[in-house]
Amino acid sequence: STWGKNILNTTFRAAVMLTVEQAKRNAGRKAVDDLLQNNSVIGVGSGSTIVSVIERISELVKERNWNVTCVSSSVQTSKLVLEHGLVLSDLDHHPVIDITIDGADECDSKLNLIKGGGGAQTREKVLAFNSKRFVVVADHRKDSAVLGQQWKQGVPVEILSLAQTPLMLTFQKLGGHPKLRLSRDSSEPYRTDNGNLIVDVDFGLIENPNELATQLSQLPGVLEHGLFCGMAEKAYFGTEDGKVKTRLSDGTTEILEL
Repeated sequence: STWGKNILNTTFRAAVMLTVEQAKRNAGRKAVDDLLQNNSVIGVGSGSTIVSVIERISELVKERNWNVTCVSSSVQTSKLVLEHGLVLSDLDHHPVIDITIDGADECDSKLNLIKGGGGAQTREKVLAFNSKRFVVVADHRKDSAVLGQQWKQGVPVEILSLAQTPLMLTFQKLGGHPKLRLSRDSSEPYRTDNGNLIVDVDFGLIENPNELATQLSQLPGVLEHGLFCGMAEKAYFGTEDGKVKTRLSDGTTEILEL
């Protein structure tokens, strides 16, 4: 019956969703288990996968009575850090971070990333750049050979509002399809924690992310974009079968049992 099919479809979808959430959790927790050290400063990124990262940092700090300081990339992450009883600081007090753990919207075979689906790419990039090590955690859906394969929403670009119209034209000249990001209720433009606009620019498959990143960075009015090239040293992907796959920037992969 149709009713029976609908129930089955809903159950199947729920199972798939659980798998994705569990995959994120596995990746986040495994990365923290591998990388967290006592007396360290940890940069914490933004997004759904980071919830598990903060949970696990909190568990280990309490279990081991460790001294760990967190520097956060967004207002939302800062709240989570404090809710979990962790020490929150900032770049003024800790301008050099030992390791930053962050999510990604897509990751290619060389660990170039698209980030900024949640709108925090500028602060995330500042954290990553000022970290001795930068590591990514994600679920299997974010793992691509080439950027633009799975993430179809485009490269998020944070811009000054006065430059919006000319930049839209420039993005088109670069071969992109720009779209101004709107707030959740779609009544007005989305604003970042920095008070700026975001344009999501669809460039299709990005065969040469380094070149595109350089072009975008040179445009006056662009504050920062979501292409993170040559920054990540390792990625942890939660797999569909409950394991974690790691990849280094040279392409070496490993499957870890939990």
